[in-house]
Amino acid sequence: MTDALLDRLRAIVGAGHVRADQETREAYGVDALKRGHPADAVVWPADTAEVSAVARLCHETRTPLVPRGAGTGYTGGAVPTQGGVVISLARLNRILDIDEGNLLAVVEPHVVTGDLQDAVEAVGLFYPPDPASLRQSVIGGNVAECAGGPRAFKYGVTKQYVLGLEAVLPTGEIIRTGGKVVKNVVGYDLTHLLVGSEGTLAIITKVILRLIPKPPVQVTMRASFPSVRHAVNAVTGLIRARVIPAVLELIDGECLDAVAKNLHVRSLAPEGTAAILLLEVDGLAEQVAAEADRVEAACREAGSTEFLRAAGDAERQELWRVRREISLSLKVITPLKVNHDVVVPKARVPELFDLIEGLRARYRLRIPCFGHVGDGNIHVNIMLKPGDKAELRRARAAEEELFRGVIALEGSISGEHGIGFSKMKYLEWELTPETVDLMRRVKVAFDPHGILNPGKMFPG
Repeated sequence: MTDALLDRLRAIVGAGHVRADQETREAYGVDALKRGHPADAVVWPADTAEVSAVARLCHETRTPLVPRGAGTGYTGGAVPTQGGVVISLARLNRILDIDEGNLLAVVEPHVVTGDLQDAVEAVGLFYPPDPASLRQSVIGGNVAECAGGPRAFKYGVTKQYVLGLEAVLPTGEIIRTGGKVVKNVVGYDLTHLLVGSEGTLAIITKVILRLIPKPPVQVTMRASFPSVRHAVNAVTGLIRARVIPAVLELIDGECLDAVAKNLHVRSLAPEGTAAILLLEVDGLAEQVAAEADRVEAACREAGSTEFLRAAGDAERQELWRVRREISLSLKVITPLKVNHDVVVPKARVPELFDLIEGLRARYRLRIPCFGHVGDGNIHVNIMLKPGDKAELRRARAAEEELFRGVIALEGSISGEHGIGFSKMKYLEWELTPETVDLMRRVKVAFDPHGILNPGKMFPG
């Protein structure tokens, strides 16, 4: 990073919005994965024109350029692998429009997901995608990773709500895809090509999102089970009964014990509980009451030992507290974990848990699990003792067997977190060489010099 290049960056975004000190470079060299490479410089553009100018400069000088949102990702997608410039979108943080008549919102990429949800719910509307990091993660990152969350079972994931985008290509060109209409079949669907592209094709600067009316009534429930198998059987029973809860989350006993130890609170799940389901149904009052009864019947038929319904918002928040505290609480087991977000077809979830149980036994590992069981997306956490090289080798072997097993179950090695650089070497396990080659050609079409987020997604 030459002084001349830094001066040109300062000329674009202002001297106060370019940093090249060691502390900043290192801070922007990692995300939630805690691995990466220091940036050479970090810039904070104010608008699309400045993003475009930065991209043109990096394209001209062949400087790696890495777009960054809130840095909450788990696969290294928003961190440099070769230095270069990290372009933070933090100043593009406005909700530009909540269009009640057309049921849509127009936002800049650094709007915090939870803040958007609060804003639209205040006028009786609803933005369903709800990643666990919704109070930290931002819309642009959610779009780049096609984030999901607990409500995906009923409402789908981010891509179902993106109508249009404004984005800057690595060459500096500004493109606009889609628009404010739900139906649009003019040309290739570039909008949904960019959704989930992990910042490797373009830098998102504006998003048009579809909204829906806010469900008037919501009921939250918790069912406790004597085993994970009983809980999974309840999910199967719900699907057979054609009940589609808005939320269907499974948390296993090891996670529950970690939360209890971390918070010194046992009331979040009865002692000895091997698994719980957190469930929500929403809609009109009459419909919700009937669905809640069917949910309880399915859970009790599957062997639920306790079933609770939240009487109000305070109780609802208390039931959800256990889910919000899991990630931090797992550090009670050990401070180091390998976190995977595998997904299988809903009907094959029992086989996935059989696979995980086999890994625990064969590799002598603690593997607490939780996740969005309604859509088959389970977070598998392989816990490691820092510095234990033998355990790390067993964990890597278990990780590979997990991925091969998930693919054999017609699933995917990532349902939410993406590939980044941490899962690159496994991409070709799931996709055919022809498919990967086509993806590489798409990348070249968008980014002829390979400067945008290099070292991500594709191995080699």
